[in-house]
Amino acid sequence: MERVSREVNVMVVGAGVSGLTCAREAVASGHSVRVLERARGVGGRCATHRLGGLAFDIGVSFLHGRDPAFLAVLREVPGRRLEGWPRAIRGAGRPCQPEAFQAGEERLAFGDGVTAFPKHLARGLDVRAQARVERLDLSRERPRIVLEGGEELEARHVVLALAAEQVLRLLATVPELPRPLASVLALLETSSSEPSLSLCAAYPPGTPVPPWDACYPEDSSILQFVAHESGKREAPPFLGLVLQARPAWARRNLESPAWPEALLSEAGRILGTWAANPTATHAHRWRFARTDLSSELSGPLLVQLPSGASVGICGDRFAPGGGAEAAWISGRELGRRLAALEVE
Repeated sequence: MERVSREVNVMVVGAGVSGLTCAREAVASGHSVRVLERARGVGGRCATHRLGGLAFDIGVSFLHGRDPAFLAVLREVPGRRLEGWPRAIRGAGRPCQPEAFQAGEERLAFGDGVTAFPKHLARGLDVRAQARVERLDLSRERPRIVLEGGEELEARHVVLALAAEQVLRLLATVPELPRPLASVLALLETSSSEPSLSLCAAYPPGTPVPPWDACYPEDSSILQFVAHESGKREAPPFLGLVLQARPAWARRNLESPAWPEALLSEAGRILGTWAANPTATHAHRWRFARTDLSSELSGPLLVQLPSGASVGICGDRFAPGGGAEAAWISGRELGRRLAALEVE
């Protein structure tokens, strides 16, 4: 006998900010929802890694926005908030998201790490971690999601809250793509994401503490951003920095095993020789980190299939500006559109 789980009405693939926000909206309207996440925890690039007892934000270093509803949700997150962070900035290099420093934009970081935000969004949701989706089956009345290992899950509505490249990979597993999704496939093929390389660096006691929160080097083709992570934490045990590479350099060096050493060498050139000699490091590679803003789309997609089921797609490319605020706005909009659908 065929064994297929039919426990929920909406299945969300991806537990980043957009997927979690979409799930919250759908649950609020009465839908039963499960969120699938391939990683061990929620958040996507809103990720915090602990090294030697210190929290390092290895993806998004701080959050920013101007949408009142988004800012209100950020301020609901429990724990210590650092309003206006980064305040002290060295260098006049170009940030990955320059709009973060425009008039009217509000910035903040979290004392416990930026992962506090997605963890807040996930509270009360049915999230299944370490669930890698291998393919979609849209040939039946209810779409099916096939996990690594062969387990099959079924839902009336499926949401793909993933990078465009990951959505394309899943749609490519559908043998006969329903006609309403064919135009979506063509649209997403024009989209792209920028990679990112991030390095956590812990320094020995006695290392001078930088007088800045963030450094944006002006003359580097390698480093885009250096975050003073220990400056966000209460009673940090040592100095900790996160070094982030420029997207073009990251793209060229994504598969190179030597990129951490190159980032440290460049930090030593820019900040001083001490920066090239940490006591411990942790390297993280993001294949699909930031949205290429030339690929920005106007809003999330909800495609109705001939069976009456639907496939939704959301993420930071489906709202203006990119970043966590765009991801949240996109997820909220798609969740509200799901709310208008019949609850089974």
